[in-house]
Amino acid sequence: MRDNAMAKRAILLPLIGLVFLWFMMMMAQYVDLNLPYPAYDDMTGERLNETYVLQWSVYLILIGITGVAIASLFGQRIALSLRTEADSPMALSAHRFNNLFVILSLVGGAIFAVGNFLGAFNNYDSRNAPALIRIFGVYVPIVLATALVVFVILAAFVFRKDAPDISQEEKDEERARLQRAVGLAYAIPIIGTAIAIIFGLVVYDTTRTTLDVWIWVIIQGIIAASITLGTFYAAKARSSKPLQPKPKRTGTAAVNLNLVLSIVFGAVVSIMAFTYGFSAIEDLRTWPEWREGMSALEQQPIVALPTIGWFIESLLPALVLLTLSTFGIYRMMITRHKESVA
Repeated sequence: MRDNAMAKRAILLPLIGLVFLWFMMMMAQYVDLNLPYPAYDDMTGERLNETYVLQWSVYLILIGITGVAIASLFGQRIALSLRTEADSPMALSAHRFNNLFVILSLVGGAIFAVGNFLGAFNNYDSRNAPALIRIFGVYVPIVLATALVVFVILAAFVFRKDAPDISQEEKDEERARLQRAVGLAYAIPIIGTAIAIIFGLVVYDTTRTTLDVWIWVIIQGIIAASITLGTFYAAKARSSKPLQPKPKRTGTAAVNLNLVLSIVFGAVVSIMAFTYGFSAIEDLRTWPEWREGMSALEQQPIVALPTIGWFIESLLPALVLLTLSTFGIYRMMITRHKESVA
């Protein structure tokens, strides 16, 4: 019974991370509503409200992604400990389920870093912001996202006792050396790419011109060098003692199909929960009715405070969808192993 409870907890942890991400994303959306909306002179095209503030929503989103990653790592560790003691079908499903969320958090972290780079590169207004706002609004989030991705990869797939690329029969010294090689093979390309895009942003901010072709050559050269060095360490790790092939498991096609349908259902409903949530937050922003002779500053949007009516009509459906998604996935994961845990 204890193993069953632990397996259920392992399945529940990444879903809690998903709910936490939803709340962080909604908070980020609401914080963005209160940012000064750029207003431009109709005649000259110059910006009238030169007010630059730090976009805290970037950190809220990063905190949400971090929450999913940490929760999935804890769930993965619980599932792995259960599989070490007694490799039950539910423990195996919990392990795979947490691995899926770990990978999704890695993808989210990578998209977050690249998105910040592209946003900073294409936004001509933000480049005129003070240096501290530019540093903490663009550079620091990219560095933090890179650190998160590297940490999650190493913690989830390298520096653990049952790492999939490292044999248990290796001696302690050989194992430590192999772990370092595998870790560097994972980390170097990611860190190299982060250094390359930060270098490009520094040149872009310093010269205040479009990146020259030779700067792009240097950026691609740094990325290529990091991938090559990572491949070197990967080949070094691969030349070690090969792992014994794991025994294949048999399964029922109907059960596997049900698992796929459950994941698809959860993904679709989760996307709907995020979409309707963003729409609900956007409903708090209203634009003044246009009139003749209205100045650009008078056309600024008005952000209303949340009300009970707004919560019931706009935000509550998104919350219900989020609950349906998380609870539905959890029950489907538990039900498909009902006989094995009875």
